[in-house]
Amino acid sequence: MTVGRGWLAAGLVAALGAGGWPTATATAQGGVSPGGQQGVAGDTLDPNWVPAGFGTLRQDDIALKVSPANGLQVRAIPLDERFIRLLSPDSYRALRDLLARNQGALQQVKDRNRLPAYAVWYVSFFALEQGETRFSPQEFILSNSGRDFRPLDVLPLTPGFGEYRLRQREVQSGLLVFDGQLDLNQPITGIMESAASVTDWGAVLQRVERERTLVRSRAASAARRPPGPV
Repeated sequence: MTVGRGWLAAGLVAALGAGGWPTATATAQGGVSPGGQQGVAGDTLDPNWVPAGFGTLRQDDIALKVSPANGLQVRAIPLDERFIRLLSPDSYRALRDLLARNQGALQQVKDRNRLPAYAVWYVSFFALEQGETRFSPQEFILSNSGRDFRPLDVLPLTPGFGEYRLRQREVQSGLLVFDGQLDLNQPITGIMESAASVTDWGAVLQRVERERTLVRSRAASAARRPPGPV
């Protein structure tokens, strides 16, 4: 949708201007992934991990979208390496760098809540209607595996996020931290102000699994390709 692409671009620019994207994980650099796995071990422990740099998906392909009745548009992306590695290289690097820059704050959230694992989502709020549209990030709920997950903490990314209000066509973005028991491989519904997400997470998972197969094939082909001249 044209409008969706526009506010996505605006949100990216705003987040970068505020000091960078919210970072998903610094796993490949030996950091802690949102799922709590340490270092690059996750690549071998979880069959859903694939090599980075070979994905082609767009961020909207792995996003949950909710449209409450007040003209508010909400888009949420899981910043999990097993998902963001399937994005185009530029998108993957941007989200990964975003996570890396916020790793210290995310670790503080984890320590404060004494969690063995946590799930980080990049959530953007966009206003369609004229005037002022209010939003509350704490009211964004993820329903998964028979349980409702509310944000444990919110890390603002854009200037003015903490005012919790939007002018028409304005975007505000933040990192929402959830309990790591949230299972991305099970159906997920986003809920905001009693409105449920229109995204079919089952279709997202099918898309993700197809792309994982393609990424492995591309990576294997690249490994077989003879090196170019020095």
